[in-house]
Amino acid sequence: MGTETLTIGSGRLFRYAFGSLLLLAGTALLVAHGLAWLGLEPRILRALQGGAICALGTALGAVPVLVIRRMPVALSDSLLGFGAGVMLAATAFSLVVPGISAAQNLGLSPWGASGLISFGIMLGAFWLYLVDRKVSGASPEILVGTPDKPVIPPRMWLFVFAIIAHNIPEGMAVGVSAGGGVPDADSLAMGIALQDVPEGLVIALVLAGAGMSRFKAFLIGAASGLVEPVFAVLCAWLVSLAEVLLPLGMALAAGAMLLVVTHEVIPESRRNGHEKLASLGLCIGFCLMMVMDTALG
Repeated sequence: MGTETLTIGSGRLFRYAFGSLLLLAGTALLVAHGLAWLGLEPRILRALQGGAICALGTALGAVPVLVIRRMPVALSDSLLGFGAGVMLAATAFSLVVPGISAAQNLGLSPWGASGLISFGIMLGAFWLYLVDRKVSGASPEILVGTPDKPVIPPRMWLFVFAIIAHNIPEGMAVGVSAGGGVPDADSLAMGIALQDVPEGLVIALVLAGAGMSRFKAFLIGAASGLVEPVFAVLCAWLVSLAEVLLPLGMALAAGAMLLVVTHEVIPESRRNGHEKLASLGLCIGFCLMMVMDTALG
């Protein structure tokens, strides 16, 4: 009986996940056709489509959480390490290096570009530190959970917040390239969308591992990429201003992620005695994101 129940439940979850994939794909097609009827200026429309592709990549990455029944502690710690590796590589190869290049394109010298990015990193880290202090000082009544509704640790929300902050300059990059008429703007959007797949997966799995229901974790993971089309359209509209703000935005997101990964996520992944698994997950996540960032441009 137990085996039969497990089989039925597993098949049901698989159909649920497959249906979610079809729903996301169908929604993307409907949105793509609907955008053509809006009569938007071509560059704004191109930015909106590119941002929507990025958001779809994040949503697709969150789908596997729907078929995971339980989250063993060892697996949860491994995924935390994996997420830390993904974010460290994204900090270096998606934010810091392109940020320095964008600053140099504005006419800054290598020293000036590195100084601007360093300032932004420190400012972003300090800003998230203040957010951390505010969250950590919340009243006990807010942070106390119940068996039915376990409370997600504040450090996990900071982790999610850092990934969302990282998506903002990615949306800016899509908008600047589309608004500026860059020939390979569509390729850039597709590359960012593929990079967003493991990020959506990490958010959903981390929240599910912390006690959130799988469906709610999926929704938050999928929704974390919605900032990209918003900022893509905004920056395509304000392309000249966005070009100036892009390197600083990248640096702010890099600083926020560096702080949350080193101060919260890595220590949390080692708290239960699975240091080796967490370190292995970190190395795998770093290498995967590095390959995706560099290979996909």
